[in-house]
Amino acid sequence: MALFNEHKHRYPRPNRNEKRHPWSFAYLLEQMKSFLIGIFMPKKQGKLPRDVGITVDEQGMVSPDWKGRLEQQFRQLQKNVRQVQVTEFGAVGDGKTDCTKAFQRAIGNGKVKVIIPAGTYIVKGLQLPSWTWLVGEGKGKTILKLHPGASKSSWVVTNSDHKKGNHHLFVEEMSLDWHVERLGEVEKTSVGGNRSSCLTYANVTYGWVKNVEAINPGLHCFDVSSTLYNYSGDGYRARGGSKYIWLDGLNGYGFGDDGITTHHSDYIWISNSHMCDPSGKAHKQGYSNSNGVEVDDGSQNVLLVNNSTARCFGGVEVKAHHNSSAATNVHIVGHLSINDNRSFNFRHIGHHQKQDPESKTAYNITASRIVAIAPVRTDLYRDSHPRALVVSAYKNVVINQFRVIGDPEYDYQNQPVIAVQYRSRNVLLNHVNIQGFQKAGSDIKIFGGEQRADDVQICHVYMKNSAANALTVGPDIQRILIHHVIALHVNGVCGCHLASPNVDMKNITATGYKDVYTKR
Repeated sequence: MALFNEHKHRYPRPNRNEKRHPWSFAYLLEQMKSFLIGIFMPKKQGKLPRDVGITVDEQGMVSPDWKGRLEQQFRQLQKNVRQVQVTEFGAVGDGKTDCTKAFQRAIGNGKVKVIIPAGTYIVKGLQLPSWTWLVGEGKGKTILKLHPGASKSSWVVTNSDHKKGNHHLFVEEMSLDWHVERLGEVEKTSVGGNRSSCLTYANVTYGWVKNVEAINPGLHCFDVSSTLYNYSGDGYRARGGSKYIWLDGLNGYGFGDDGITTHHSDYIWISNSHMCDPSGKAHKQGYSNSNGVEVDDGSQNVLLVNNSTARCFGGVEVKAHHNSSAATNVHIVGHLSINDNRSFNFRHIGHHQKQDPESKTAYNITASRIVAIAPVRTDLYRDSHPRALVVSAYKNVVINQFRVIGDPEYDYQNQPVIAVQYRSRNVLLNHVNIQGFQKAGSDIKIFGGEQRADDVQICHVYMKNSAANALTVGPDIQRILIHHVIALHVNGVCGCHLASPNVDMKNITATGYKDVYTKR
């Protein structure tokens, strides 16, 4: 965080009223659409998020500075619940009996800790009032499975009042089976909005999910969300966001969209979780933006610690749709990505091109101690080239201690491994180690031109037997610094290809390339 604190003030996030847009028919049409959406999806103008600190204890555990507040609220939960056994209310874990009413009786109006023994319990979806704690006997032992007659819009578990909100909810030690097979052969497995997931917290304050498995959800495995998703424009966030939520020890697979995702929520901590092998069936075939962990529209102050992903479109994606606010203040400490198409993907869609409006909200991402192993093409998103890291439209991005390992035999089709592009600003790549991308075009490429990235620093980078070109810097970039770089190759083309004149270079070693560096 110290490294980030040195760099974040170069581009402070603006807190200004939106500039007036020139009148046109297309603009009026877009405004009318946003107005109609706003009637049904309340919005609020986004405020500048406060900086959230990160602490490391004597055992090396990384946590947010609000952990103490959450621990205090956990003690309140412990004091306010009485313990009941769901089997005492008629639940039978035989995988056949509809146990929905038994769970409803056990849960009642809340203030209960419901013990769920091993077994498979068929339910039509559970809705948790405030002060509810569900405890199973472990993943694969206690299973909550959706009823064969449950609608496509069903959740396995959610809170009872998305509009007014709930608080103090805890779900732990169980598997949640969305039972996608009940739908038969369908083109899409979700209905839209924040429905069709295994577990959704919508407008929840103080929530925990620990050691839970999610199986084949139509949309998401775990969604920390607002009452409704909001698409009223950049700079606006949905009302009714969740806050102070800790997701720990989760795993999921077969998800139609994302494994773990957040929307319009604050103070989220996601740790020690693994997401893999999405179905992508919430999207049109071949266009599935299915990410292992996605920090999405309007999310603020999110900490990811020691997670992993495999065979997703994106391992970790921090993003927003064009008509929503970007996720802001996102910090990643420790992540392993294996065979994801885009291991780490940071972008604000619709704010990339020269003619697009500049993003008002795409600010402040850090990622440290992260690893990308062998990104590959995927049928989830057919036309997407593999990348270890892509930064688009975001300002104030710090990448520190990044290990990137490619498959020397895999055809990366002359594409870059790391791409900094599309109007991103103030990006630092520090202590990066890349090897094995022998059929890639460049290990690191900073894109130039009219929608160039700018204000980029590349420091302490080591590349060995990897892409033909170690570093490529595009045209028209005004400020770029490249210090302490070692590039080793056997039959490389160029150690550093520069198409911009304003490059601060120091301590560059390139061995085994036809040219150490070239200028154009």
